[in-house]
Amino acid sequence: MNRLRLFSVAALLLALVVACGCTPKKTVKVDPMQDSVTMGLDYQDFAGAADAMINDMLASGAVDRPGGGRYVLAISRVTNDTMQRIDTDQLTKKIRVALLRSGKVVTTTAIGLGGPEDPMAAEVRKLRKSKEVNQGTVARKGQIVAPDLSLSGKIIQRNYRVDSETQQVDYYFMLSLTDVNTGLAIWESEKPISKQGTSRSVSW
Repeated sequence: MNRLRLFSVAALLLALVVACGCTPKKTVKVDPMQDSVTMGLDYQDFAGAADAMINDMLASGAVDRPGGGRYVLAISRVTNDTMQRIDTDQLTKKIRVALLRSGKVVTTTAIGLGGPEDPMAAEVRKLRKSKEVNQGTVARKGQIVAPDLSLSGKIIQRNYRVDSETQQVDYYFMLSLTDVNTGLAIWESEKPISKQGTSRSVSW
């Protein structure tokens, strides 16, 4: 009798699962370049903002070094002033790659705000007194190149109620390129992105 009752309960639970469609969904790949499906910032937003700012910077001539050669760029502070936990490197990394490929700018990872991005340049210099290391292969003094330019910026979010059922979220990507020798901004750009959705949608 107990077995029959147990079997009946199991069958009932199985029927309920099938009826409510509680079967696990398959994992699928998403094309990040398709239209955005979220009120928050996604890959497409960062890619679009970065592409627009890269094209504007290159077209402005701000990174055309007189006499040729490449500028050395340091990444300063890019502030996230949105309601989301985002990594601003999503924006700056794409810009850095494009500038490097342009042949006009190279980024230093040995010098940065709050310390180097890659501490290895400093670490290898600690080998200068090591008897285990061929001193002829250790980086010499005075070889790290100081930056010519600094890239800084901010990402801002503003939420608005359009009507009782619709909200709009505006994002502003803002960047400044500064000549560290003079302290003057030689290029600045702003890229706005606006999204509308239901008032129940969240942007974080």
